[in-house]
Amino acid sequence: MGSIEATHVEELDALIIGAGFSGVYQLKKLRDEGYKAKIVETGSGYGGVWYWNRYPGARVDSHTPHYQFSDPDLWKDWHWKQRFPDHNELRAYFEFVAKKWDLRKDTYFNTYITSATWDEAQYKWIIKARDGRTFRTTFFLPHTGIAASRAIPDWKGISTYKGLIVHSSYWPHEQPELKGKKIAVVGTGSTGVQLSHALSEVAGDLTVFQRTPALPLHMRQVEYAEDEESMPKSELEEFFKECLNGYWGFDFGMIPKGTFDDDEAQRRANYEALWKAGDFTYWLGTYSDMLFSTEANNEAYKFWREKTRARINDPRLQELLAPSKQPYPFGTKRVPLERGYFEMFNKPNVHLVDVNETPVVEVTENGIRTTEKEWDFDIIILATGFDAVTGGLTTIDIRGIGGQTVKEKFSHNGPTTYCGISVAGFPNMFFSYGPQAPTAFCNGPTCAELQGNWIAEVMNRLRQAGISSIVADEGSAKAWGEHVESVAHASLLPKAKSWYMGDGIPGKPRASQMYLGGVPNYHAKLRSCASNGYQGFNFQGLKV
Repeated sequence: MGSIEATHVEELDALIIGAGFSGVYQLKKLRDEGYKAKIVETGSGYGGVWYWNRYPGARVDSHTPHYQFSDPDLWKDWHWKQRFPDHNELRAYFEFVAKKWDLRKDTYFNTYITSATWDEAQYKWIIKARDGRTFRTTFFLPHTGIAASRAIPDWKGISTYKGLIVHSSYWPHEQPELKGKKIAVVGTGSTGVQLSHALSEVAGDLTVFQRTPALPLHMRQVEYAEDEESMPKSELEEFFKECLNGYWGFDFGMIPKGTFDDDEAQRRANYEALWKAGDFTYWLGTYSDMLFSTEANNEAYKFWREKTRARINDPRLQELLAPSKQPYPFGTKRVPLERGYFEMFNKPNVHLVDVNETPVVEVTENGIRTTEKEWDFDIIILATGFDAVTGGLTTIDIRGIGGQTVKEKFSHNGPTTYCGISVAGFPNMFFSYGPQAPTAFCNGPTCAELQGNWIAEVMNRLRQAGISSIVADEGSAKAWGEHVESVAHASLLPKAKSWYMGDGIPGKPRASQMYLGGVPNYHAKLRSCASNGYQGFNFQGLKV
């Protein structure tokens, strides 16, 4: 779209931040309801995290047909080429959606929002972009997602390095020359696992720096011919309804019995079947007590360890990658999917550095020095993650009633929201796929539609009643936060250091970032809130 003069204030019903699943769905929904809405997006294309994730090996690990919108006008004309689409196919899908839904006319790309301030007299949000543009809007919808703010290690000497150093989510649009290079990958989360394996195919020498072992599952990829689909299109409408009722937003849930309700032979048969599926079901479709019982979890880990060690030749690497002693409860850190990650360590040119044994001392002109030695590299890739879930909100200077900021509010005890969709003291501000909602424990498009529909219904309610603003009540937000924490602490989630609990970011309070109670329970809470007159919210500003 064309530029706006810096002195011009654009008047809107709603301003949406982010052009991922949540943002583009919200724009479509609000326009259908007759609102004047716009998306602003830092990048220059649609896709959200998939606009930025271009690193080798990047692909979604939710299998088709889950990872798409439920609109028949989209899926009837779209064909997925793979069971687990890569980043190129996902960006192509977003371009297809943008054309079908005619999104471009209401999208501002290359626009970074720096501040959003609630004007208590006007009942409006005043929102400013880095380039000087200003928006005045009734509703502010920062759909920033869980991976908008990168985490960069604070290493001594990092600015002195003379080679290429890049965070995985800032991957250059023009692929750097990788063939035959000495490459370091720092981090073994989902990105590090995908990236390392892809690089092992081309690098002259690859070194992976590991702090905590990943516990990934093998991905069973499928290539679909033009006349093949993962599921007949005639079944998709019912499929998407089932996803809304699935505990994780998928069409599957946990097995409705405990691990030890089966004898050893039955249990192993179940594990084998889940393992062969080659998707998330070994993690999220297994026995119902796996994430809640230490003994049940250990059974799942033992099977995983047996399967994994059989793929690794070196006993030392077996112990580092699949330890005899369980390093943390299985599934309490994000479980990646992989296609050859463990086998790559059998290659003579692939190395593993355990930074617990030999910590990083500094970055030098030529590479990375540990307490053991200096490693020379042509390229250092930081797969070090994000200030996950909350970072997209706290990096913007968002000021609500009385000038309070979201950053300050979240800095004491972690995120404090009501229903994982609003913050007390911040009227007419709603977000999706954020803190204290199912979020990372929900299939993205499922939650985008569920929350986006609820936000549109709130806006319709205010419009019909002639009310200017709605704001969450502090007491209700406190009660919701306590509920989120109680559910998390009933599980094994807090026993692992992970971004699920806010770990890894200096100064970030440790608290559950997600609601672990499942999509149906969350959806029921939102419906109950609405049917009881938006209980937990206060209304202000009756229009005359």
